[in-house]
Amino acid sequence: MKQKDAVMKRRDFDFEVKSINSSGLFTGYASVFNVRDSYGEIVVPGAFADSLTKLEASGRKLPALWQHRSGEPIGVYDKVYEDGNGLFVEGRLLIGKVQRATEAHALMEAGAVTGLSIGFMTIDEEFDATARSWMLLKLDLIEVSPVTFPANEEARIEEIKGKLRARVPISIREFERFLRDEGNYSRAEAEAIASRGFGSVASRDETADAVTKGIADLLAHFRK
Repeated sequence: MKQKDAVMKRRDFDFEVKSINSSGLFTGYASVFNVRDSYGEIVVPGAFADSLTKLEASGRKLPALWQHRSGEPIGVYDKVYEDGNGLFVEGRLLIGKVQRATEAHALMEAGAVTGLSIGFMTIDEEFDATARSWMLLKLDLIEVSPVTFPANEEARIEEIKGKLRARVPISIREFERFLRDEGNYSRAEAEAIASRGFGSVASRDETADAVTKGIADLLAHFRK
């Protein structure tokens, strides 16, 4: 099963900035290959190849954003390439020229900001039933950001399960993630199920028990 997804996504792979010097140069891995993340997704070697070729041909630099904020670029990446481990980057903070870059440099030197996170769009993917994972085959790399905490911004499946066990209501986005990771639905299927059913379930009763039971009933209905 393959599909295209034009939704901008972010992934923090728990990889640290490897080094940073006084001139603002830093290096690290922005992504790692063949490791299943908390979304049940695995980036395969070569996933960035086409995107990097296009970037090189355009003559543009890949931007370094501050914490994924498009309005706060803090530098550029002079080197971006795949190796046997993952996506390696060498970035340059525009210290002394961009105030936020100077602040970011100080925080990175002090060890307060250590993570790297990618912003990308999925161009091609397929579900591997054996690995129970979505294999990310082709990605369009948009940006790489230094981040304070190398942890996913959206709810992880473990957190969603914990909420359900504790009878705590979950959001529609968390429900979509649950459908994808636990039910092996595609993004389009999960969005369709959630948009058609979740709103009516959640609005039926505001208590956690009612919402959780409604979600379970809805899942059972779509599994028939």
